[in-house]
Amino acid sequence: MASSTSTSRRIFYWGGGLLALVLVLGGIGWGMGWIGGGDPGLSVDTETAQRRTLTQVVTAFGRAQPEVEVTISPDVSGEIVALPVQEGDVVRRGDLLARLNPDDYRAQVERQEAGVSEAKAALAERQADSVQTRRTYERKQKLYEKGVISESEFLNAQSSYNQSVARLQSARFRVESAKASLQDAQEQLQKTRIHAPMSGTISKLTVEEGERVVGTRQRSGTEMMNVARLDRMELEVDVNESDVVNVASADTADIEFDAYPDRSFRGRVTEIANSARIQNQGSQNEVTNFPVTIRVLDDPNTGLAAEGAGGGVSRPEVPAESKRAPVLRPGMSGSVDIFTETVENAVAVPIQAVTVRDFNEVGPNAKPDSAQQSEATEEDLRRVVFVASADTARMVEVSTGIAGETHMEVRAGLKEGERVITGPYSAVSRELEPGTKIQTASGKGKGSSQVVAASQ
Repeated sequence: MASSTSTSRRIFYWGGGLLALVLVLGGIGWGMGWIGGGDPGLSVDTETAQRRTLTQVVTAFGRAQPEVEVTISPDVSGEIVALPVQEGDVVRRGDLLARLNPDDYRAQVERQEAGVSEAKAALAERQADSVQTRRTYERKQKLYEKGVISESEFLNAQSSYNQSVARLQSARFRVESAKASLQDAQEQLQKTRIHAPMSGTISKLTVEEGERVVGTRQRSGTEMMNVARLDRMELEVDVNESDVVNVASADTADIEFDAYPDRSFRGRVTEIANSARIQNQGSQNEVTNFPVTIRVLDDPNTGLAAEGAGGGVSRPEVPAESKRAPVLRPGMSGSVDIFTETVENAVAVPIQAVTVRDFNEVGPNAKPDSAQQSEATEEDLRRVVFVASADTARMVEVSTGIAGETHMEVRAGLKEGERVITGPYSAVSRELEPGTKIQTASGKGKGSSQVVAASQ
């Protein structure tokens, strides 16, 4: 009985010791990665840095407008008695656009003509008086020299002659004034007929026949219509202050209008404003934009201008649907991609691979936590990428250049062919640190071959 108890104890001790040894060896193997694979690391996406052509693009939105548009306002006031044009008509320079009631202005011309005749008659009378007084003055001068008449009589004759000369000069001035008034009245009469100042299209018509309009001599006048060159269209877009520094005159652009979603138009930057448009000034939502003008190079409205080549107002029939060309109308909304700079054969990585780190915390100059707590230091923010080196992440400081739609130029710090970590976003922006253990999915790191080319 005693021997069986001791045997059981020995078995129990040996079994317990063996179990403890297995547990210890299993823990060591798990910690070393021999059993269970160890820590798999942070799962990331990678892509290879490649050489490609990058084009920096500034995107903005605006509305179409004619490059040249003239607002027609009458110089004189009156009732519209003839309006031979309609909105959309094509006109040529000198065509009649409207005619105001000329009766009052014709009456003014007749009154001024009568005034000129009256002034001329008065001038003739003063000329006759001047001749008579001159003869009297000359006769009395001879008599005075011979001592026949007194000095006072001679002086009276001289004074009468001088007065007649002055009245003659005044009559001549009145004739000139009457002629000027007549010319002004005639011009006012001519201005009752309003003609097109240039060839173009009636893009806006705000009056009707029978309506009374106010001339520009009285404040601003009535805006009757607009004549525009629709064969020369442009867009005025608002570019943010951070992007306008990259835009230069003559930069090329691609334009897309909402009305023609399947067609792209070529454009070129023609004007960049020097003064900004500030929205919500003084508030937290303040936005500073600069107007930039883009000329549409692909002219879709040539057919409209050609219709008026023969002269006179024309209202072209709507062409067949199969022959209809795109027509840009003032006010159509569109988006513009302005190509500001192109770099060829640049080492490029996806934009999401470039992030920012504080080198006081993770860089080679990082200080211990105790030192950071005792000393208030400014942030040392630098652009970095994380390179996948075997199963760990290596942080590399980079110098970047322009950014395209999907990739960014790396000017220094990275070589072609190195694998950079591109995602997920939370890992690149916050979680990754130098030496972080990572794992990548198979097949990642080859990158894409998409190239963004500038529009010529």
